[in-house]
Amino acid sequence: MIIKAKPLNPFFFKCGALMIGWLFKRRFNKIIIRDIDIKPDHSYLLMCNHFSFLDGLLAYHLCNKVLKKESKMQKLHIMVLKKQMQKNKWLKYCGCFSIDPGKRSITESFNYAAEVLSEPGNVLLFYPQGNLESSHVRRIQFQDGLREIVPNVKGKCQLIWSSNLIEYFESTKPSVYYNMLDCGTNEEFEFEALKDQVNLHHRQSIEKNIRFTT
Repeated sequence: MIIKAKPLNPFFFKCGALMIGWLFKRRFNKIIIRDIDIKPDHSYLLMCNHFSFLDGLLAYHLCNKVLKKESKMQKLHIMVLKKQMQKNKWLKYCGCFSIDPGKRSITESFNYAAEVLSEPGNVLLFYPQGNLESSHVRRIQFQDGLREIVPNVKGKCQLIWSSNLIEYFESTKPSVYYNMLDCGTNEEFEFEALKDQVNLHHRQSIEKNIRFTT
Protein backbone atom coordinates (compact mmCIF):
# COMPACT_ATOMS: atom_id res chain seq x y z
CA MET A 1 0.00 0.00 0.00
CA ILE A 2 1.32 3.43 -0.88
CA ILE A 3 1.52 6.46 1.39
CA LYS A 4 -0.60 9.15 -0.25
CA ALA A 5 0.15 12.86 -0.29
CA LYS A 6 -1.41 15.79 1.54
CA PRO A 7 -0.25 18.77 -0.54
CA LEU A 8 0.53 22.09 1.11
CA ASN A 9 -2.20 24.68 0.87
CA PRO A 10 -1.21 27.90 -0.98
CA PHE A 11 -0.44 29.84 2.22
CA PHE A 12 2.07 27.28 3.51
CA PHE A 13 3.53 26.81 0.04
CA LYS A 14 4.18 30.56 -0.08
CA CYS A 15 5.79 30.46 3.38
CA GLY A 16 8.05 27.61 2.27
CA ALA A 17 8.95 29.45 -0.92
CA LEU A 18 9.92 32.58 1.04
CA MET A 19 12.14 30.55 3.36
CA ILE A 20 13.84 28.76 0.47
CA GLY A 21 14.27 32.05 -1.40
CA TRP A 22 15.95 33.58 1.67
CA LEU A 23 18.21 30.52 2.04
CA PHE A 24 19.20 30.57 -1.63
CA LYS A 25 20.08 34.27 -1.55
CA ARG A 26 22.53 33.52 1.25
CA ARG A 27 23.92 30.31 -0.25
CA PHE A 28 24.17 31.09 -3.98
CA ASN A 29 25.91 33.80 -5.97
CA LYS A 30 23.16 33.94 -8.58
CA ILE A 31 20.24 31.90 -9.88
CA ILE A 32 19.66 31.79 -13.63
CA ILE A 33 16.38 30.37 -14.98
CA ARG A 34 16.28 29.70 -18.71
CA ASP A 35 12.53 29.25 -18.80
CA ILE A 36 9.88 28.14 -21.29
CA ASP A 37 6.29 28.99 -22.11
CA ILE A 38 3.85 27.31 -19.73
CA LYS A 39 0.66 25.99 -21.29
CA PRO A 40 -2.57 27.11 -19.57
CA ASP A 41 -5.23 24.66 -18.37
CA HIS A 42 -2.80 21.74 -18.17
CA SER A 43 -1.29 19.65 -15.44
CA TYR A 44 2.51 19.63 -15.34
CA LEU A 45 5.00 16.80 -15.09
CA LEU A 46 8.25 18.46 -13.98
CA MET A 47 11.28 16.21 -14.52
CA CYS A 48 14.76 17.13 -13.29
CA ASN A 49 18.19 15.54 -13.14
CA HIS A 50 18.87 13.98 -9.72
CA PHE A 51 22.31 14.95 -8.42
CA SER A 52 22.19 16.24 -4.83
CA PHE A 53 20.34 16.40 -1.52
CA LEU A 54 19.29 19.93 -2.57
CA ASP A 55 17.25 18.68 -5.56
CA GLY A 56 13.89 18.99 -3.82
CA LEU A 57 14.57 22.57 -2.72
CA LEU A 58 15.86 23.49 -6.18
CA ALA A 59 12.70 22.14 -7.81
CA TYR A 60 10.46 23.82 -5.20
CA HIS A 61 12.11 27.17 -6.02
CA LEU A 62 11.64 26.56 -9.75
CA CYS A 63 7.95 25.75 -9.27
CA ASN A 64 7.47 28.97 -7.32
CA LYS A 65 9.32 31.16 -9.83
CA VAL A 66 7.90 29.69 -13.05
CA LEU A 67 4.70 27.70 -12.45
CA LYS A 68 3.26 29.39 -9.37
CA LYS A 69 4.23 32.88 -10.54
CA GLU A 70 2.16 32.46 -13.69
CA SER A 71 -0.79 31.13 -11.63
CA LYS A 72 -0.66 27.84 -13.51
CA MET A 73 0.11 25.66 -10.47
CA GLN A 74 -2.45 24.64 -7.85
CA LYS A 75 -0.88 21.73 -5.93
CA LEU A 76 2.60 20.22 -5.88
CA HIS A 77 3.08 16.44 -5.60
CA ILE A 78 6.41 14.64 -5.29
CA MET A 79 7.19 10.94 -5.76
CA VAL A 80 9.53 9.75 -2.96
CA LEU A 81 10.96 6.36 -1.97
CA LYS A 82 8.76 4.69 0.61
CA LYS A 83 11.65 4.03 3.01
CA GLN A 84 12.36 7.77 3.09
CA MET A 85 8.73 8.56 3.86
CA GLN A 86 8.66 5.98 6.64
CA LYS A 87 11.70 7.65 8.22
CA ASN A 88 10.33 11.16 7.68
CA LYS A 89 6.58 11.02 8.25
CA TRP A 90 6.21 14.79 7.74
CA LEU A 91 6.98 14.40 4.02
CA LYS A 92 3.41 13.43 3.14
CA TYR A 93 2.22 16.81 4.42
CA CYS A 94 4.45 18.49 1.80
CA GLY A 95 2.83 16.70 -1.13
CA CYS A 96 5.03 13.59 -1.16
CA PHE A 97 3.67 10.13 -1.94
CA SER A 98 5.53 6.85 -1.87
CA ILE A 99 6.97 4.48 -4.42
CA ASP A 100 8.55 1.16 -3.50
CA PRO A 101 10.56 -0.21 -6.48
CA GLY A 102 10.44 -3.97 -6.90
CA LYS A 103 7.20 -4.32 -4.91
CA ARG A 104 3.68 -4.92 -6.20
CA SER A 105 2.57 -1.54 -4.86
CA ILE A 106 4.62 0.17 -7.57
CA THR A 107 1.64 -0.13 -9.93
CA GLU A 108 -0.53 1.66 -7.37
CA SER A 109 2.06 4.46 -7.19
CA PHE A 110 2.09 4.86 -10.97
CA ASN A 111 -1.72 4.91 -11.10
CA TYR A 112 -1.81 7.50 -8.32
CA ALA A 113 0.70 9.65 -10.23
CA ALA A 114 -1.47 9.47 -13.36
CA GLU A 115 -4.51 10.40 -11.26
CA VAL A 116 -2.65 13.46 -9.89
CA LEU A 117 -1.73 14.55 -13.42
CA SER A 118 -5.31 14.14 -14.63
CA GLU A 119 -6.31 17.26 -12.69
CA PRO A 120 -5.42 20.63 -14.31
CA GLY A 121 -3.10 22.76 -12.19
CA ASN A 122 -1.44 19.83 -10.43
CA VAL A 123 2.34 19.54 -10.65
CA LEU A 124 4.17 16.23 -10.22
CA LEU A 125 7.89 16.44 -9.50
CA PHE A 126 9.58 13.35 -10.92
CA TYR A 127 13.22 12.22 -11.16
CA PRO A 128 13.40 9.73 -14.07
CA GLN A 129 16.94 8.56 -13.22
CA GLY A 130 15.75 7.03 -9.97
CA ASN A 131 19.25 7.37 -8.49
CA LEU A 132 21.73 10.13 -7.72
CA GLU A 133 24.24 10.87 -10.49
CA SER A 134 26.59 13.74 -11.20
CA SER A 135 24.88 16.68 -12.90
CA HIS A 136 27.61 16.48 -15.56
CA VAL A 137 26.91 12.95 -16.80
CA ARG A 138 26.64 13.06 -20.59
CA ARG A 139 23.63 10.76 -20.78
CA ILE A 140 20.60 10.69 -18.47
CA GLN A 141 19.53 7.11 -17.78
CA PHE A 142 15.72 6.88 -17.65
CA GLN A 143 13.89 4.28 -15.59
CA ASP A 144 10.65 2.93 -17.07
CA GLY A 145 8.20 4.76 -14.79
CA LEU A 146 7.19 7.32 -17.43
CA ARG A 147 5.95 4.50 -19.68
CA GLU A 148 3.46 3.54 -16.97
CA ILE A 149 2.38 7.04 -15.92
CA VAL A 150 2.00 9.31 -18.95
CA PRO A 151 -0.24 7.09 -21.16
CA ASN A 152 -2.75 6.83 -18.28
CA VAL A 153 -3.13 10.59 -17.74
CA LYS A 154 -6.63 11.80 -18.60
CA GLY A 155 -6.74 15.35 -19.89
CA LYS A 156 -3.95 17.70 -20.94
CA CYS A 157 -0.51 17.47 -19.33
CA GLN A 158 2.61 19.45 -20.25
CA LEU A 159 5.87 17.50 -19.93
CA ILE A 160 8.72 19.70 -18.69
CA TRP A 161 12.40 18.91 -18.20
CA SER A 162 14.98 21.01 -16.36
CA SER A 163 18.72 20.30 -16.44
CA ASN A 164 19.86 21.88 -13.17
CA LEU A 165 23.56 22.69 -12.95
CA ILE A 166 25.71 24.25 -10.24
CA GLU A 167 28.95 26.10 -11.05
CA TYR A 168 31.32 28.48 -9.22
CA PHE A 169 33.17 30.41 -11.95
CA GLU A 170 34.00 33.91 -10.68
CA SER A 171 32.64 33.58 -7.13
CA THR A 172 33.37 31.73 -3.90
CA LYS A 173 29.64 30.95 -3.85
CA PRO A 174 28.08 28.58 -6.38
CA SER A 175 25.51 29.68 -8.95
CA VAL A 176 22.48 27.67 -10.06
CA TYR A 177 21.49 27.33 -13.70
CA TYR A 178 18.03 25.99 -14.54
CA ASN A 179 17.86 24.91 -18.19
CA MET A 180 14.20 24.19 -18.94
CA LEU A 181 12.84 22.26 -21.92
CA ASP A 182 9.27 21.95 -23.18
CA CYS A 183 8.86 18.25 -24.00
CA GLY A 184 5.36 18.60 -25.43
CA THR A 185 2.24 17.03 -23.97
CA ASN A 186 0.99 13.60 -22.97
CA GLU A 187 -0.87 13.40 -26.28
CA GLU A 188 2.45 13.53 -28.16
CA PHE A 189 4.36 11.28 -25.75
CA GLU A 190 6.83 8.76 -27.14
CA PHE A 191 9.23 7.40 -24.53
CA GLU A 192 12.28 6.85 -26.75
CA ALA A 193 11.85 10.21 -28.49
CA LEU A 194 11.55 11.96 -25.12
CA LYS A 195 14.79 10.36 -23.89
CA ASP A 196 16.65 11.51 -26.99
CA GLN A 197 15.19 15.01 -26.72
CA VAL A 198 16.16 15.35 -23.05
CA ASN A 199 19.67 14.00 -23.54
CA LEU A 200 20.39 16.35 -26.43
CA HIS A 201 19.15 19.26 -24.32
CA HIS A 202 21.18 18.14 -21.29
CA ARG A 203 24.41 17.97 -23.29
CA GLN A 204 23.72 21.40 -24.78
CA SER A 205 23.03 22.79 -21.28
CA ILE A 206 26.41 21.52 -20.06
CA GLU A 207 28.15 22.96 -23.13
CA LYS A 208 26.63 26.38 -22.43
CA ASN A 209 28.30 26.36 -19.02
CA ILE A 210 31.71 24.93 -19.96
CA ARG A 211 33.01 28.39 -20.85
CA PHE A 212 31.77 31.14 -18.59
CA THR A 213 30.79 34.43 -20.28
CA THR A 214 29.34 37.50 -18.58
